[in-house]
Amino acid sequence: MDPKILAFVVVPILAVTPLATLFFLPLLWRAVGSMLGWYLRRKTDGRRSHIIQLVEADEKKYQGAKAGNNDSSSRGSSSSSGSSDGGWQSVDPYAAVMAARKNGGGSGKGNNEDWDGIVGFFHPFCNAGGGGERVLWAAIRATQERWPKAKCVVYTGDHDVSKDAILARVENRFNIHLHPPTVNFLYLSTRHWVLASTWPHFTLAGQSLGSIIMAWDAFSLLVPDMFVDTMGYAFALGLSKFLFRDVPTAAYVHYPTISTDMLDSLDPASDKGVNAGKGAGARGTVKKAYWKLFAKMYARMGASADVVMTNSTWTQGHIQKLWGPLRNNHNHSRGNPIAVVYPPVAVRELEHEVDVSPASEARREKVLLYIAQFRPEKNHQLVLQAFADFVRTDTPAARGARLVLVGSVRDDSDSKRVYKLRLLVNELHIRDKVEFHLDASWPDILEWLRRASVGVNGMWNEHFGIGVVEYQAAGLVSVVHDSGGPKLDIVVEVGGGFTGFHATTATEFAEGFEKALSLPDPLAVRLRARESAKRFTEEEFAKRWTAQMEKLVEMRVAVAGRKKAL
Repeated sequence: MDPKILAFVVVPILAVTPLATLFFLPLLWRAVGSMLGWYLRRKTDGRRSHIIQLVEADEKKYQGAKAGNNDSSSRGSSSSSGSSDGGWQSVDPYAAVMAARKNGGGSGKGNNEDWDGIVGFFHPFCNAGGGGERVLWAAIRATQERWPKAKCVVYTGDHDVSKDAILARVENRFNIHLHPPTVNFLYLSTRHWVLASTWPHFTLAGQSLGSIIMAWDAFSLLVPDMFVDTMGYAFALGLSKFLFRDVPTAAYVHYPTISTDMLDSLDPASDKGVNAGKGAGARGTVKKAYWKLFAKMYARMGASADVVMTNSTWTQGHIQKLWGPLRNNHNHSRGNPIAVVYPPVAVRELEHEVDVSPASEARREKVLLYIAQFRPEKNHQLVLQAFADFVRTDTPAARGARLVLVGSVRDDSDSKRVYKLRLLVNELHIRDKVEFHLDASWPDILEWLRRASVGVNGMWNEHFGIGVVEYQAAGLVSVVHDSGGPKLDIVVEVGGGFTGFHATTATEFAEGFEKALSLPDPLAVRLRARESAKRFTEEEFAKRWTAQMEKLVEMRVAVAGRKKAL
C-alpha cells in the first residue's frame, strides 16, 4: 500500500483511539460493575428469600408468645399483672404502630409507610457498646417505628455472639428495646482487614482497602434494598454504587477519616493533634503527599452516597469541604444536602438520676470532673497543667478544689499512659488534689455527676462530645476546648445566657476553672445547661434520622415503580 494512503488511514485512527477509549472507558467500568452486581444478586437470592421467611415465622411466634403472656397476665392477680413482662413487650413499636394504622391512624407522612424492604446496616463492630453503637441501635429502633414491616439486617464481624445475646446487650447497655423478629444479623469473616494492626504502614489506605473487602463480603451474603453505613467506611459506599446503581445509600459520619485539619496539622509549626508537626523533612513530604492523594479518593467515594448525615456541625463542615463539590455534580444527591443528625444521648436518664435543684446544690462539691478514655487525643496533660496553675492561684475558688479523672483503660498502652499521668501529678505537686478512677461503673459515674460542679473536656477538635452533653444533662458547668462539637454545638448560649466556658491553653483553662467555681448563681447556669442538653435526646435523633431515611425509601419505591412499568 502507498505510504501516503497508509498514513492517511492510520493517523486519524491513532488520533481517535485515545478519545474513543476515554469515551468508552466509563461505560465499560459501569458494565463491569453491573455484571458483578448481577452476579451477587443471583448468588444471594436464596438467602434473601430465607430471611423474609424467617422474619415472617419469627413474627408469628413472637405475636403468639405475647398473646399467651397477655392471657396469663389477665388471669393472674393484680400484683402479677403489674409486673414486668420481659422488656420487649413493654416497648413493642411493631404492635403499637400496626394497631394505630388498623384504627385509622398512621404516620401521615406519605404512601410509603408500609414499605417492607430490607435495610442493610453496615456496622462490623455492632457489639462494641460505644457511642457509635448507640447511634446504630437508636437508628434501627427509629426505622422500625416508622416502617414496622421493614427488615433490618446488620452486617457484623461479631460472629461469636448470637442474635439474642446482642439484643440483650443493647437493652442492658443502652436501654433500647428493639422488635426482635425484624432484626437479623449476617456475620462477616473479613473484619480483620479493617484493623489498624493489620496495616502497620499506610494505615489509612490499608483500612480503606480492607473496608472494600469487607463490603464485598457483606454483599456476597445479601444484597439489600438500601445500604446504610454507620461507621464511616466511605469506600464501602463507593463499592455499593459501583455494583448496584439502583440501591440507595446513606452514610452516618461520626468523624472524617481524613480532614483539612489533619492535613494542616502536618505543618512543622503546628502543635495540634497527634500528628502535629510530622510534615517536616523528606518523610513528612511523602506523608503529606500520601494524605492529599488519599483525601481525593476518600472524597470521591463518600460523594457517591445519596444521603449523608453527620454527628455535628464541625463534622458537617469538613465533610462538606471534602465531599460537597463532587456531590453537587451527582444528580442523585443534589437535592439532599448534608444534614446534621446529633447522636442520641441518655439525657432523659440523667435528668431522672441526677437532681438539679436548690436542694442538690447543697450537695455539690468543688470537684472538676473529666470523664474520658485515657487516649492521647484526650489531652489529660493539658488539663492537669491547667489545674496545677489554677491551684497555685490560691483564690477562694481554688482552695479545696479537686480534679477527678474518670475513664476506661483499653490496653497496656493506656495503662502506661495513666502511669505517666500519675508521675506528672507528682511533678506538679497536686497529688493530694487529683483522683484517678479507672473503668468506673455507670452507678459510680452517676455519683460523680451528682457531686461535681464542673465538667472538663480537653480534646482538640472533639467531633461531637457526648460526654459534654452528659455534663450538661447532669447540671455541670462545662469548661471545654474551644474547638469542634463542644464549641459549635453544645456549650453555646441558651435563652440569652451562657452554659459554660471555652479555652485553648492551660492558662485559659485555669481561668475557666476560676470562673466556673466563682459563679454568683451557679444553679441558674446548671438549669440552662440542662435545658441545652434537651437538643440531643433520643427523640430528637429519631425525628432527624427518620426524615433522612424517608428520602431513601422514596428513591427505592421510585426504582421499584420504574421496574414495574417496564
